[in-house]
Amino acid sequence: MPREPIPMWCFAVAVVRKGDRFLLIQERKHGQQWYLPSGSVELGETFASAALRETLEEAGIPVRLVGIIRVEHSPRATSARLRVVFLAEPVDDTPPKSEPDEESLKAEWVRLDELDRYTLRGEGVRELFAYVAAGGAIFPQSILRPEGSPYRAQSMEL
Repeated sequence: MPREPIPMWCFAVAVVRKGDRFLLIQERKHGQQWYLPSGSVELGETFASAALRETLEEAGIPVRLVGIIRVEHSPRATSARLRVVFLAEPVDDTPPKSEPDEESLKAEWVRLDELDRYTLRGEGVRELFAYVAAGGAIFPQSILRPEGSPYRAQSMEL
């Protein structure tokens, strides 16, 4: 007897760094708290494309992805969640969004020592910023490959 498929929710998260500042967005939902650019991966979309799209939609900032901070898998009794957390940097000096729209209320660049001024959606934001600022490991994007991609030995120079 075949097993039932497991419902899987996939999310992309972007930690965007510009010097000593990080990008925060004020969410329209979740109590209008401050969080990272993030959202669901749409059908046919890669995690990387979702991170780029969500950052542009929610913060108005075009970014390039630098690497992967972490891949998280959270199994539950009736579903599972898969989340890829990317490190990104802005591609230019485009200012963050300041006018509310359907995606978010606004976005701002903040330093670690300014986070107490913001109502954050979870301590994970502070933890991620501190991890990146302290030089935590960042993995190459090549670790996230489509199924069926060839296996080729490559050096992992960082």
